[in-house]
Amino acid sequence: MDATGVGLGQLLLALDATLVTLVQAPRGLDLTVASAALIDSDDVRLGLAHGAGAADVFFLLGIGEDEALRWLDRQLALTGRAPTALFLKEPAPAVIARAVAAGSAVVAVDPRARWERLYRLVNHVFDHHGDRADPLHSSGTDLFALAQSIADRTHGMVSIEDAQSHVLAYSASNDEADDLRRLSILGRAGPPEHLQWIAQWGIFDALRARREVVRVDARPELGLQPRAAIGIFAPAADERRAPVCAGTIWLQQGSRPLADDTDSVLRGAAVLAARVMARLAATPSTHAKQVQELLGLRDTENSDIAATARELNIVADGRAAVIAFETASVGARVADVLSLSASAFRGDAQVTANGSRVYVLFPDTGKSAALTSWIRGTIASLRSELGLGLRAVIASPVAGLANAATARAEVDRVLDSAERHPGAIGDVTSLAEARTTVLLDEIVTMIAANDRLTDPRVRALRDQDPMLAETLRAYLDSFGDIATAAQRLHVHPNTVRYRVRRIEQVLATSLTDPDVRLLLSLSLRAIATV
Repeated sequence: MDATGVGLGQLLLALDATLVTLVQAPRGLDLTVASAALIDSDDVRLGLAHGAGAADVFFLLGIGEDEALRWLDRQLALTGRAPTALFLKEPAPAVIARAVAAGSAVVAVDPRARWERLYRLVNHVFDHHGDRADPLHSSGTDLFALAQSIADRTHGMVSIEDAQSHVLAYSASNDEADDLRRLSILGRAGPPEHLQWIAQWGIFDALRARREVVRVDARPELGLQPRAAIGIFAPAADERRAPVCAGTIWLQQGSRPLADDTDSVLRGAAVLAARVMARLAATPSTHAKQVQELLGLRDTENSDIAATARELNIVADGRAAVIAFETASVGARVADVLSLSASAFRGDAQVTANGSRVYVLFPDTGKSAALTSWIRGTIASLRSELGLGLRAVIASPVAGLANAATARAEVDRVLDSAERHPGAIGDVTSLAEARTTVLLDEIVTMIAANDRLTDPRVRALRDQDPMLAETLRAYLDSFGDIATAAQRLHVHPNTVRYRVRRIEQVLATSLTDPDVRLLLSLSLRAIATV
């Protein structure tokens, strides 16, 4: 992930002590952070981590002490510079000492934190925590700034959640934050007894039913502090329908009483939050726009590929790869988990979504075998862990970013064809493997859309005698081999011979003519799609 950059101290302040704790910062906190990469144990073991060499900040996922030391030594040797910061869960003293000696800050991540949540929040900080004097980063456009403004005004601790109770932003926490707040921010589900109690008392139903503040009393036996909450209602797509509850603002009270006008503040905040959430959903980040431009997903004139590559800190003329993932699930979560996996595989990975498709661009990929292995492993993991069914199409190698948009259009053709014929294309395929299937499907689809291109005799045969039409299709698909056609139809060869003679009589043509066979075959396929 890349952006114009924020200070390391600013990044840590935005993430809050709930998620991270600074261990050491030998070069201070004013260093600029402009890119981040994820490294896991497979990257170290298989030597795949070199692709992330240009990043400023590294998240080390599931890497033991020896692997971390080996990776850091190799990183210094390859790049000649120390990473700005390393984020680890429970960093070992030896790793801290080696990193600090090299000049890298070490940041401890709460062991209960989900890496997916941390990755998403860091991405949000890069996109929305720039110059705070800039009106684009005010509480009217940034959920984090809005959460902090509510907290300052009401004297409580704020979290803003979406409709699925995923935390989108939050204000600074203190030692009075209860377990429900801390675990929600960490990306973990709250304690079951807490959630059961909240659901049992109809709090969620009340929040979704009306635009009023709901008060939740303290439950000392559960460790729950008092709360106030209000639903965030987004306008319905159809004006005739009622507004939809798009999320919730939660306000946890500490030892200090909430402000007298808290209810009024929350009502106004819910309106602002709905506007921000709608704007963020409709307007991709600067980084996302740049990636979409490279892939030809945005209408731009005179796009400067080289300049965009410099801004993204990626090579423009490498041996690129474009992968399109298709999923039945639409939303940020699919893009987030794929971003996590892609960035762990290669630090220069660029990811963007468009509807139900998520595109991964590797500007300078390695061997195709390693790429295919990563794709298959990612699909298998997401199916087993999250229940997500994915299909992927690979375009590789691509000769530089100048050809990325063309490659993206090609992989979209494959996915479009797969939508029309789900069983014809496998879960993982390449342009070369799918070319025949796609071209034939597009030709047949074009013919089916124009009645003038379909032989009317074939349509009449199907309507009058479907059995003869089925026999004709089997005969043509068998290249005129009677025995093979009989096996496909599960009938005696003599039956096929009789039917073929009958077909020639009905159509008033000879099936020995290759042009006739081609026309009839295409017409049969076309009418089958209607």
